[in-house]
Amino acid sequence: MKAHDGLYIDGAWRPAESRDVIEVVNPADEQVIGKVPAGGALDVDTAVRAARAALPGWAATPPAERAARLAALRDVMTARKDEIAETVTAELGAPPQFSQTVHAGVPIAVADSYAELAATHSFEEKVGNSTVLHEPIGVVGAITPWNYPLHQIVAKVAPALAAGCTIVLKPAEDTPLTAQLFAEAVHEAGVPAGVFNLVTGLGPVAGQALAEHPGVDLVSFTGSTAVGRQIGAVAGAAVKKVALELGGKSANVILPSADLAKAVSVGVANVMSNSGQTCSAWTRMLVHRDQYDEAVELAGAAAAKYGDRIGPVVSAKQQARVRGYIEKGIAEGARLVAGVPESPRERGCFVSPTVFADVTPEMTVAQEEIFGPVLTILRYEDEEDALRIANGTVYGLAGAVWAADEAEAVAFARRMDTGQVDINGGRFNPLAPFGGYKQSGVGRELGGHGLAEYLQTKSLQF
Repeated sequence: MKAHDGLYIDGAWRPAESRDVIEVVNPADEQVIGKVPAGGALDVDTAVRAARAALPGWAATPPAERAARLAALRDVMTARKDEIAETVTAELGAPPQFSQTVHAGVPIAVADSYAELAATHSFEEKVGNSTVLHEPIGVVGAITPWNYPLHQIVAKVAPALAAGCTIVLKPAEDTPLTAQLFAEAVHEAGVPAGVFNLVTGLGPVAGQALAEHPGVDLVSFTGSTAVGRQIGAVAGAAVKKVALELGGKSANVILPSADLAKAVSVGVANVMSNSGQTCSAWTRMLVHRDQYDEAVELAGAAAAKYGDRIGPVVSAKQQARVRGYIEKGIAEGARLVAGVPESPRERGCFVSPTVFADVTPEMTVAQEEIFGPVLTILRYEDEEDALRIANGTVYGLAGAVWAADEAEAVAFARRMDTGQVDINGGRFNPLAPFGGYKQSGVGRELGGHGLAEYLQTKSLQF
């Protein structure tokens, strides 16, 4: 994947006004693998103007034709699946097989789901003596993170396109090559000029300019709760719509009747996948006191087996952050049963698979999002105690419940303050709404609920 030295605006690659560049680093060996422009406020303005100019034409395009462009985009991404996986592995550090199945496979499935939804969604409905129209919200400013670089882009761009919106994308500075590859795919799929625009750049510069721009009608942001707060404040002041997918500290609740070995094994795998860089990861394992010691032993053994099988974290900065949390966990009295605080390798941004036992709910490692391969195991006395611990953080993005009887697990899940719960290891569903309660965000992505975020309603009375 060769890096473009321009920005994709109004259907063409053009030089940035800003002369600054971002160096892209492979976290496995810390070598520079490419350079992209660090676009500034002027570049964002050019991109927003292009999106505004393209809006009337795209909004008026019949949904069937929008669906056809999305199907073409899906087909281009499918044809370039190997290249996508290689690019994600190079700039994020994800193992090749995981890049193939998840980083490339999931966005293709999501694009496919929106190609179908665009064709079948009813953009108007009858309510009594009114006809309610569902119209595109306008120009979307999409700001995406690095942890699932293509999935997070497609989860915003595909529903926006399906709805008839135009888009300016500001991707994460750590993984811009995947975003450039996506822009190539959009171009190849025949999406009209100006409908999709890409400005690579730094969050505090290009991201800020996009969030503040008066020509943007909706800001859709995925990232940290701290940055989400800033974006929400800026958007609120301008009375523009905002969709925020923020942090998580999800609980994996293993009820006494569950298959303990399976629940622990799947729970460890969930936290270690993508090197723990998943906002919805089940980073708090809750186990009944009578099964606690056995669960800790099982989790420690499972984590040890991962060894070198997980990739690096995305950057040296992220590695330092995660190691800081591990040191804090030890300092606060948690017991390290797997992993070491220091880097397991001389080169690369690696963190060893880590498991903490004897964690109490108020410890930093049980309250704050670490975003690395770190699992904390907490003990509970009874079901009410488990619920109190599960709901006892500022986050509410995801979670899991395990029990021998599905109905028992569902009854517990209904009482959790969180946006989605996997029952006995339920599979990811690209059509189900994804999003959080509390400080995990505002709005939903994926499926019909995700499409609704990009629509606004008008009622005509007869």
